[in-house]
Amino acid sequence: MTRKPTAFRLDDPDVLVDGDAPHKASKKPATGAKAYAKPKATITADTELDEMLSPDETGTAIVPAPPPVKSGFPWGKIFGAAISTFVSISFGLWATQVVEDLFARAPWLGWIGAGLLALMALALVSFVLKEVFGILRLSRIAEIRDRADAAAIADDMSEAKKIVARLQLLYAADATTAKGRSALAEHEDEIIDGRDRLKLAERHLLALKDAEARALVTGASKRVAAVTAISPRAAIDIVYVLWEAVRLIRRLATLYGGRPSGLGTVKLARMVVGHLALTGGVAMTDSIVQQLVGHGLAAKLSARLGEGVVNGLLTARIGLAALSVVRPLPYLAGKPPALSDIMSELTKFGAVTKKE
Repeated sequence: MTRKPTAFRLDDPDVLVDGDAPHKASKKPATGAKAYAKPKATITADTELDEMLSPDETGTAIVPAPPPVKSGFPWGKIFGAAISTFVSISFGLWATQVVEDLFARAPWLGWIGAGLLALMALALVSFVLKEVFGILRLSRIAEIRDRADAAAIADDMSEAKKIVARLQLLYAADATTAKGRSALAEHEDEIIDGRDRLKLAERHLLALKDAEARALVTGASKRVAAVTAISPRAAIDIVYVLWEAVRLIRRLATLYGGRPSGLGTVKLARMVVGHLALTGGVAMTDSIVQQLVGHGLAAKLSARLGEGVVNGLLTARIGLAALSVVRPLPYLAGKPPALSDIMSELTKFGAVTKKE
């Protein structure tokens, strides 16, 4: 026997919780009727769930922590450290032996070899320092972004002032922000709410960069759509999409002051992929593609152009995720670029390409 669904309130006196005594009827029973009426609904507790979420003395639920994962002895790390040390020692011995052999043949050959070795060491040290400073600069932008998020939520006036000062220092050598920095300097001693001060900094320092960033994302999406529509092999599509995505991430980071290098680009790519995983970027792109097909826009494009548009949308989604990582301030004064806007430009681009 099935019952029809019933709506009820948990504090309704006619709702009976399993294990409790029956409640008195909310209405006065008729003469000769029982003192207790049939409950409107009965709630049965889940004993297993109660054991897992048993409240403690403070009244909060206790969620059992997952069991710790035993990683064991770090043989992989030891292997990596050992082999890198061995290769470094071997290279040093080999370079020393080569220089000694050159000196044995002719002194001038030995000095040339020693000079080339010194130049190589100098280039290596410069490369390492560049990588370290690039990673530190990316970390600095990420820290400013996190602190700006917290200051905007709390509307913290003093914290927002410190963030704007750090942002001005970040763009001190950027000629495109000179006018904005001078405008912010005029409001430095004024009493402004924290969120409003961040909005002011966003308008004066990031407005031009936001417009250029949107142009970069749109341009990369159009190039990917065009190239993948005419390329004869799927392998070429994959390689070009990856190359264009990495290039777009680097250009966006450089635009906002990140200056990523080799290892910095790898770290930045990991941050973008992590952001896509957290925000469900691939699923969002799939929904946009479904809208594209559902509105009949795919019928206006050829099969190859349709594939190009989809690849362009994926590139655009990566670019938008990169914006959320490399932009030093959250979007407070303006709207972030939407994937639907880029989709409309791509479909127009695809329709024009088909006519041509």
